Amino acid sequence: MLNCAIHGAQDLRLDERHPEALGPTQVRVGVKAVGICGSDLHYYRHGKVGDFVIREPLTPGHEASGQVLEVGAAVTAVKPGDRVALDPARTCGVCRYCRQGDSNHCEAVFFFGSASRYPHMQGAMREQVVVQEKQCLPVPDSLPFELAAFGEPLAVALHAVKSAGSLLGKTAMVVGAGPIGALTLMAARLAGASQAIAVDIVDETLATCARVGATRTINAARDPGAIEELAAGKGSVDVCFEASGNYAGLANCIRATRPRGVIVTVGTLNGSSDQCPFNQIMVKSLSVIGSFRFVDEYAWAVDYLSRGVLDVSPLLTAAVPAARVHDAFALAADRHQAMKVMVTF
Repeated sequence: MLNCAIHGAQDLRLDERHPEALGPTQVRVGVKAVGICGSDLHYYRHGKVGDFVIREPLTPGHEASGQVLEVGAAVTAVKPGDRVALDPARTCGVCRYCRQGDSNHCEAVFFFGSASRYPHMQGAMREQVVVQEKQCLPVPDSLPFELAAFGEPLAVALHAVKSAGSLLGKTAMVVGAGPIGALTLMAARLAGASQAIAVDIVDETLATCARVGATRTINAARDPGAIEELAAGKGSVDVCFEASGNYAGLANCIRATRPRGVIVTVGTLNGSSDQCPFNQIMVKSLSVIGSFRFVDEYAWAVDYLSRGVLDVSPLLTAAVPAARVHDAFALAADRHQAMKVMVTF
């Protein structure tokens, strides 16, 4: 089968690999679409994501959909020919975190496309993948594979919004208007936020957010005064979502959030924290919540996509055949041109 593998920084190769064996509770899926995520781009550009360094060829991709090719003898939930979205997390179900309902912190999780363990956890950017039955969520024929693959990033957004508590009638601000930020904004509106402000430094991504529900967009590089306006007094935003992965973005959240407001961190922070006013967390009695991956929200996301509750099609920039995977990664890295790029098989 055709496989995409990152061997190190700027070293992405197409190769052929033997398909995996199929167990009685497993499903063989022909992958149709895989989204390129920010972590995939970090592995490609730098050979690592934070402390997770590539030590062997890594197949990226954790945003995937496909069609069932074969099922194990004990599988009953899906059959060959079914279209499915693929939950990238295979959790153990028995560790203390799984037992208490926090499976996103499973101590023995296998998560597609991650170098956090060695041997690495190989991802879905390949022609076929073998998964557990419970990782397959059927989707209707009417839902294109490229949109079904949004299940994973939408689940991340839904988990972040759930973590924030009630948003009914509140003003929400999302800092970082990439795919996760845009989806978080959509989820915040779905949860009842009356105002949804998108903040970024790229006009093109802000324009996309305006298409999917932002009531206001701010280019923080060109209009810093708009952030100062939101921060006037003690701040005016009820809930901020930090999705830029940048300490400057977190600083803007801290400044703009009102006393006893909530900040949810969704992005993986990098850069210098020197100018971040952490002391204001204490001064304004802010609640700062970390939001990591998702739990039940993957099923919610696939259901919302299947029923058309949320239309993510404005976020889909391009679907690029796997034979042109280098072009796909180059496009995905250009924030002025791309929101979400899918690799297709």
